[in-house]
Amino acid sequence: YVPSQADIAVFEAIAAPPPADLFHALRWYNHIKSYEKQKASLPGVKKALGKYGPPDVEDTTGAATDSKDDDDIDLFGSDDEEESEEAKKLREERLAQYESKKSKKPAVVAKSSLLLDVKPWDDETDMAKLEECVRSIQIDGLVWGSSKLVPVGYGIKKLQIQCVVEDDKVGTDLLEERITAFEDYVQSMDVAAFNKI
Repeated sequence: YVPSQADIAVFEAIAAPPPADLFHALRWYNHIKSYEKQKASLPGVKKALGKYGPPDVEDTTGAATDSKDDDDIDLFGSDDEEESEEAKKLREERLAQYESKKSKKPAVVAKSSLLLDVKPWDDETDMAKLEECVRSIQIDGLVWGSSKLVPVGYGIKKLQIQCVVEDDKVGTDLLEERITAFEDYVQSMDVAAFNKI
């Protein structure tokens, strides 16, 4: 927000204030004009007007022209020129550093949080034993969480139990197969909620 020497160079190149329909330019012009007494103390280095544009664009303002030929500008970075040894060495070092950092980064393990509904055969099923059977299932990548008994109706309660599984190691089909294997206690199993962690 502070005017610089670039603003002064453009201001001095303009012969008269911009017309009123170019209100942004006119506002800028009046703003820079208010710094008339402090223009020498503004930050930056005053250069020829054309030097303030993009670095690879030729100065066409009529001020000091660059002695470079257009042939020297390589806009597309052609492969004709050889990379210097120092630049090549630096690039190789940075690539090696990047690869070492990348290899040290631990792989992200995809996990899911499941809420399972395990339904008994009837109201006479021993729910404590049913839960004990379910928790006895030990698989690599499976961690059991909290549980509660939820009334279904007619005195029947279902077991609602949470678990966290590693997606690559444990699937819902495997869990259902293992839980329903306890045929004396379990009628069926449903996944009530499935959330990626």
